Amino acid sequence: MFTWMYWTPEVGIFFGCVVAMLAGMTLWEFRAPTIERKGFLPIATTRGDRLFIGLLTAAYVNLAWIAISGEGASAWPGFAASVVVLLVIMWKG
Repeated sequence: MFTWMYWTPEVGIFFGCVVAMLAGMTLWEFRAPTIERKGFLPIATTRGDRLFIGLLTAAYVNLAWIAISGEGASAWPGFAASVVVLLVIMWKG
C-alpha cells in the first residue's frame, strides 16, 4: 500500500532552502566559476562539492535529531543544527 510522506512546516522549509541554494549556486557558478581549495575537509573541493557534502551532512543531522528526540518532539532544533553544519562546511570546508 502506498503512503504519503508527512510534510511538516520544518520539512517544507528545509526542502525550499535546498531548492533556493541549488538555484543560487547555479547562478553563482555562471557569474564566477569556482576553483578547488583545501579547507578542513580531507580533500580539495569546489563550491558544488561542499554544497553536496553539506547537504548530505545536514540530512544526517536531521535524521540523528529525529532518532534522539523521539516522536512528538519539535524538529526546529535539528533544523537549526543542520543549517549551522551546512554553513560551516560551505564556509570553511
